[in-house]
Amino acid sequence: MKERDICEITCVDDEKTVRVQPLIEKANIFDVTKLFKALSDETRMKIAYALTLEEELCVCDVATIVGATTATASHHLRHLKSLGLAKYRKEGKLAYYSLDDDHVKQLIHIAFEHQEEVAERG
Repeated sequence: MKERDICEITCVDDEKTVRVQPLIEKANIFDVTKLFKALSDETRMKIAYALTLEEELCVCDVATIVGATTATASHHLRHLKSLGLAKYRKEGKLAYYSLDDDHVKQLIHIAFEHQEEVAERG
């Protein structure tokens, strides 16, 4: 017989729900969701991961690394910047991008570590 992965009766823990529900309601869920949506795009994740491996890359380098045109890479980099995940600086005619801060780098590294563990477990 297959195990059911749902509650078979209704049994709400009022103490937990009263404690957690207000915290969920006041959390900035919408903006955090936008962050994860941005990283759910394969090209943007490749770019973000590349920026964890190198502190800074110009748009041309990013395009080459991810196999995209400079216009496509630039579009994705601007999107990451608009969400506060990346920042850029201009040096002459070159635009260099880096991750906004160490939190972004940690998120990406944790996601890859987690995925490796899941793959190892099978």
